[in-house]
Amino acid sequence: MARQRLHTGCNALLALMAATSLCRAETPAQDDRAGHDYPTAARVEYVQECMLRNGGEVSYLYKCSCAIDWIAAKLPYDDFVEWGTFARNASLAGERGGVFRDSDQAREHTKQYRALEAEAYKTCGLQAPK
Repeated sequence: MARQRLHTGCNALLALMAATSLCRAETPAQDDRAGHDYPTAARVEYVQECMLRNGGEVSYLYKCSCAIDWIAAKLPYDDFVEWGTFARNASLAGERGGVFRDSDQAREHTKQYRALEAEAYKTCGLQAPK
């Protein structure tokens, strides 16, 4: 009887360990994120936008979280804000959009951001952003 309880307890522990490892599989290790700490609000905003781009399903929560963690490991927050601003506004029409698309710096930052985001999406199992 005691042996059966021990066996059941070991199985439950193994199942819990397996579930924990699956949940952490898409999230970079804590050491990988050191150095480029993004504000929580920025991470949440990115994940929400990413989820909407992918149909708004909750199943994308982990993949989109993975993407922002991957970007944060590669790019300082100030660059993320600047490059992302150029990329999001490059398609604005008229003079307003010219600031975000006409200069060499604007084109380069847009290109770098889109390439980085595409790599993050690929790494995290998402389709490339449009």
